[in-house]
Amino acid sequence: MFKENTLEGKVAFISGGTSGINLGIAKSMAKLGAKVSVIGRDLEKANNAAAEISAVGSHEALAFSADVRDYAAVNEAIVATVEKFGPLDIVVAGAAGNFFAPAVDISPNGFKTIIDIDLIGSYHVFRAAFDHCTKPGARFIAITAPQAVNPTPLQAHVCAAKAGVNALLKTLAMEWGPAGICVNGIAPGLTAETEGLKRLFATEPAAGKKLLDALPLRYLGSVDDIGAAAVYLSSELGKYVTGTILDVDGGYQIGDATIDCLSSSKKA
Repeated sequence: MFKENTLEGKVAFISGGTSGINLGIAKSMAKLGAKVSVIGRDLEKANNAAAEISAVGSHEALAFSADVRDYAAVNEAIVATVEKFGPLDIVVAGAAGNFFAPAVDISPNGFKTIIDIDLIGSYHVFRAAFDHCTKPGARFIAITAPQAVNPTPLQAHVCAAKAGVNALLKTLAMEWGPAGICVNGIAPGLTAETEGLKRLFATEPAAGKKLLDALPLRYLGSVDDIGAAAVYLSSELGKYVTGTILDVDGGYQIGDATIDCLSSSKKA
């Protein structure tokens, strides 16, 4: 547990903060005193998210409609946030896209779309925020994925995009470190509240069980787990951490379906 005022006085800007993991991060930060601003493509959805964030925090959250592929729109939202709250202390690049398809079935436009949202979008958020953040002391966090380092069938586009995100954040950690800025990533594993997993367990429970059985910890994570990791990296506790990817995945990247086979053989 973190102290109630861990992020008091901090200003957090979160792209994709209108749902799922990123909304969970926004709420976790708001609960600990941060002033939070979120962006998403759907303004109504963004406003609803801001209401949820405001309800759990001590400050009224801001919401803006902005597509991370549009640098000008991102910059405009950041400028408006700074005018209302002051310089940014925490920047989370979380907007992402995904779909499942064999590489031969992914159109050039479909592949480019994921690169534009995940990789170019993360760069847009970070680059625009750099001009409006506290120096030293700002914390930049990219939400990446296990696919960045684990080749995954049906995810060639995501593997490429997230590998780029990992390389980007490590490069920025080197370049921006002298300014006192920490740049890190969080790679969430199977997270219960995400729409993709909800659909999977509802439509293909056997496949869902197989995923769980491949996890060393044998249970799904929650958005609160990801939020806690983001708070850690944003707080004084994480002040000497930069250029790293924090895996919050229940052992997903080291797990394997053969775990069950080995366990069963030992019991026998």
